[in-house]
Amino acid sequence: MTRNYIFLVFLFLTTFTYSQIGGRYTYQFLNLVSSPKQAALGGKYVTGYSMDPTDAMLNPAAINSEMDNQLSVNYVNYIADVNYGSVAYAKAFGRNRQMFHAGVTYINYGRFDGFDEFGNETGDFGAGEVAISVGYAYTIPNSNFHVGANGKFISSKLEEYTSIGGALDVGLIYHNPDTKFDFGFSVRNLGTQFTTYDETRENLPLSVDMGIAQTLKNVPIRWNLTLENLQVWDVAFRNPARDITDLEGNVEADDPSFFNNALRHVVVGLEFFPESGFNVRLGYNFRRSEELRIVDQRSFAGLSGGFSLKLGKFRFAYSYARYNSAASSSTFGVNVNLQ
Repeated sequence: MTRNYIFLVFLFLTTFTYSQIGGRYTYQFLNLVSSPKQAALGGKYVTGYSMDPTDAMLNPAAINSEMDNQLSVNYVNYIADVNYGSVAYAKAFGRNRQMFHAGVTYINYGRFDGFDEFGNETGDFGAGEVAISVGYAYTIPNSNFHVGANGKFISSKLEEYTSIGGALDVGLIYHNPDTKFDFGFSVRNLGTQFTTYDETRENLPLSVDMGIAQTLKNVPIRWNLTLENLQVWDVAFRNPARDITDLEGNVEADDPSFFNNALRHVVVGLEFFPESGFNVRLGYNFRRSEELRIVDQRSFAGLSGGFSLKLGKFRFAYSYARYNSAASSSTFGVNVNLQ
């Protein structure tokens, strides 16, 4: 019966989505990872249901009473001197201890040299974006189902151009504390621009993700499997650098198979000792691996890993994600118990 409920909810929500994928939409920073845990487990993790308030930034249904008075601060040393980070906090209010969540995500693209169309210097300029979110979750009575939503205010400044927008995230989680099985589903970045950069309205980077996770019985290992970008099936594309030319000059064009395209929706992760004061995390993102791998060269693109360590009221975390032989990122985070 539980599986039937999950399928019906998934089918209902996906009827309201439409096809979008990266590279063609504004506010792309909204789909960056928010914490070392997310980064270490492959970049997408919508089944988190713990005391970590950053779980709710990928799935607002994760907001729960264990997050009460928990603060998370995260920083990412990204590619090409780009830096971004997030702050998340959750608090219970009222006699019924209703849980609310607040988060901030920012990105700083750094400083750039400016030139006009004739090549004359116009001075340097900066670029940055920020999103402020407020969320709430509700537990369906007499069940293990939780639903939640985040409302986001978005501000972006790219040189002299500015834009303001708003978005909504909605999510569902089935969390069974007895079997330690979790199912998560989220639809993120449903919104619009209130003001555009230059009279051209752009779509937001919609993301529809679904995942399952399970802590093994009598074994301190938690695995998770996430299906990302469900709003569009065809995420593979032809890469001319992978075309094959035979001795007669005939070209066999790169053509990703059905199975290859399907794998690009998959993210897998493992967490060792998930409920202890020290744990280790590993992840693999198939789409990142396929898109960023170098032909005939082992670059380990798509791999990620990290760990966390609890010391008193502090939990420190670190993750490392590999993109190719020339690019990687490190994510640092600390969770603080303010109780």
